[in-house]
Amino acid sequence: MPVPESIITQLNNAKQLEEFKQSTGAFYDWLNQEFAHQPVERLVKARSSFIDQLLCLVIKRFSLDKQTGLLLIAVGGYGRGELHPFSDIDFLLLVETEPSTELCEKIGQFVTFLWDLNLDIGHSVRTLTQTLEQTKTDVTFATSLLECRLLYGAPAQFDAMQEALVTSDQWRSDEFFIAKTNEQTLRHNKCNGTAYNLEPNLKENPGGLRDIQTIIWVAKKHFHAHTLQELVNHGYLTHEEHQELLECLQNLWNIRFALHLAAGRKENRLLFDHQPLAAELLGFGSDGRASVERMMKRLFRIMSRVRELNQMLLSYFEQSILPDAISQTPEALTEDFNYIGNQIMVKDPSVFFRREKIFELFELIAQHPNLTHIHPSTIRTIRQVRRRLLGDLQDYAACRKAFLAIVRHPKGMGRAFTLMHKHGILAAYLPQWRNIFGQMQFDLFHAYTVDEHTHKLIQNIFDYFEPDCVTRFPLCRDIVTRMEKPELLYLAGIFHDIAKGRGGDHSELGAVDAIAFAKLHEFSNFDARLIAWLVENHLLMSVTAQRKDINDPNVISEFASRVKNEKQLDYLYCLTVADIRATNDNLWNDWKNTLLRELYLSTQRALRLGLENPMDLRDQIRDKKIQVKQKLITIGFTEPQIDLLWSRFKADYFTRFSSQQITWHSEHLLNAKDATQPLIMVSEEPMHGGTQVFVYSQDEINLFARLVNALGSKKAHIHYAQVMSTKDGYAIDNFVVLEKDGEAISSSGRINSIRRSIEQAIKESGKKIRFKKNRTRRFKGFNIKPQVIVRPHGRKDRTLIEIQAVDIPGLLTKIAEVFHSMALNIHAARITTVGERAEDFFVVSNNEFLALNDNEQISIQNALIKRLNSDSD
Repeated sequence: MPVPESIITQLNNAKQLEEFKQSTGAFYDWLNQEFAHQPVERLVKARSSFIDQLLCLVIKRFSLDKQTGLLLIAVGGYGRGELHPFSDIDFLLLVETEPSTELCEKIGQFVTFLWDLNLDIGHSVRTLTQTLEQTKTDVTFATSLLECRLLYGAPAQFDAMQEALVTSDQWRSDEFFIAKTNEQTLRHNKCNGTAYNLEPNLKENPGGLRDIQTIIWVAKKHFHAHTLQELVNHGYLTHEEHQELLECLQNLWNIRFALHLAAGRKENRLLFDHQPLAAELLGFGSDGRASVERMMKRLFRIMSRVRELNQMLLSYFEQSILPDAISQTPEALTEDFNYIGNQIMVKDPSVFFRREKIFELFELIAQHPNLTHIHPSTIRTIRQVRRRLLGDLQDYAACRKAFLAIVRHPKGMGRAFTLMHKHGILAAYLPQWRNIFGQMQFDLFHAYTVDEHTHKLIQNIFDYFEPDCVTRFPLCRDIVTRMEKPELLYLAGIFHDIAKGRGGDHSELGAVDAIAFAKLHEFSNFDARLIAWLVENHLLMSVTAQRKDINDPNVISEFASRVKNEKQLDYLYCLTVADIRATNDNLWNDWKNTLLRELYLSTQRALRLGLENPMDLRDQIRDKKIQVKQKLITIGFTEPQIDLLWSRFKADYFTRFSSQQITWHSEHLLNAKDATQPLIMVSEEPMHGGTQVFVYSQDEINLFARLVNALGSKKAHIHYAQVMSTKDGYAIDNFVVLEKDGEAISSSGRINSIRRSIEQAIKESGKKIRFKKNRTRRFKGFNIKPQVIVRPHGRKDRTLIEIQAVDIPGLLTKIAEVFHSMALNIHAARITTVGERAEDFFVVSNNEFLALNDNEQISIQNALIKRLNSDSD
């Protein structure tokens, strides 16, 4: 579509910088207006055409048109004539000889003027010799020249350059193919090998625009093909596949164009912040999450198709370009299947008329570790079979039997399951899986769609059976090797989130689906109930470990009563670890590992003791004291010294801290020269999954706020905290802190710095607190509001405040700031982080050490909500 004549006239008449800006502004306004009415390919071509004319005018403005032998050449996407609203404008200025000082100055003015127009440009100035040299070592530069286009200069000189590039043959076809496929592999690996990130990169993700461009680049280099249509002529694409690729390309362009408009700048990641407006611009509606879900499901389906077509075509190209790299002679594997190198292929496409043969293909992959890929001809056949299906594959009894054979095979849920997911067979088998394909998760801590999260969970379970798991997850490894039916764990994993997106409790709905599946597949009632119980309770262990005090015997007793037996505990523990690890790449850490392991072992012990006779609180405290006292006596302390120290502590101290922690605290408190002075300890080695910060000091009204601010100033992430007081008015504040990456703090310099910061905070108790400010990323696509609940406490002179909010940097500092401003006494606190959500509990009193009255409760509730909702740093 041509650019409106009025805009071109305005551009041609521009003399000053501001006039050029006005014409480019008018063009961008036109692009915005026309996006809803014109095909996107016309608009990307229109922007390229507009920039062509703009560059040629600016060339003349700085008299570069009078420079003999200078060529202005568009390269890369601009060379293809495809520019999205804020895409980079890449060009090469080709000169005959090294530019003079005068020419360098003019080129500098030319480039600066384009920058002043707020254009993102990528440019280089080279002679033909330098250009040829650069292509030898830089495959990206060589690729950009495959799509070059003359903008200004002598056509004969441009033709000579292209001829020189062809005849120099800097990159042979086979070398270029290897380089581009290696480049693609590295790119995919950076995206964790999946297209289904909740904030996908439209160019770089598997199935993104780069995957289509890689096909085109290889085709241009080897076949000298300039369009995808020519691949149909060469027999590599069918007409239907060609149309499918074009439709996918147009859809990706549409979404990228909308993303640029929504972001107001160059952006390739479809971030949460931009998704609602992009969905609205694309016509998916303006109803928030629902419109975003519709857009994202469409996008993930497109990426899945592109990735599959990319793999199929590159495999075909490999056979043509690297004929000696793989065996070309099929060898028999079974009556219906052959193999070529590491690829499995069906002998005759009609074999799949018997649908169970589809699953036999994947079972053979499980049986033969050397078979890592599916032959492109068989991928094409699978795609055709998928289109012709009139129902679900699970409708066939033979398919159900074949599917269970894969689930029960020791290697079935590894590569075979991954390929079933990748090529749409799982969605063709389970209708519920189709529903979660590309399903978004609006909770900020999931990094993947529901189906990809579940796929990763299954791979995590599969890893338990691998030998190296002995060192990485020894307890899980020990449990699964004792399991009689590991397939039940796999099936619970498949169904644990399968009801997400339907409304209602996904755990309960998923349990119903699991029962129906088990009945259809003729599982025993016992096995069916176990799968359903795991699905319904798959969050139970995580929630208990992270939100409750697992040192409390009542908590363990309640959890054990719900788990009922060790068998269910074993399955639930392995499922929970796999689930958390599959949520995103940063959520799992030693802290969570320690919590879950301790909960597992405590529950196992409770079950073995018998729920009817659980260990009560007094027994637990007595046993813990005996254990710790023995350790302290062996290092030189006497029993009277120990008893005197412990007489100052309340019972909850001995229930809330482990034997290891109590030993650590007691040793340093007993060694202290002056028991009235503050004691600050930071563990030099990880303890209970993180770095422990222990503060013992005279209790003050603002102590907690000072400690939180001191830790925040050192960028130590507070993952867990407990606050309590002794009988004689001393505060015990214990924090578990981690680095930003979730690891314990290991640097001795960092540890000493944290200790000094806390010492300084305690010394300056009379000074006003200057709270450390933290910048936070706002998520416009999510309407997540903090909740503050104020309720009575068990003691009449105390009030309980519960706060639930997104765990953004500085959250605890904001809370402490409000408590400090309202002069509240904090008598106890429990700080926990569950994924992206912080759940904090505080036991407080007012400045007269009384429970908060009605007006004070309303004031603190409003103050907290206002502060937590504020965007200010």
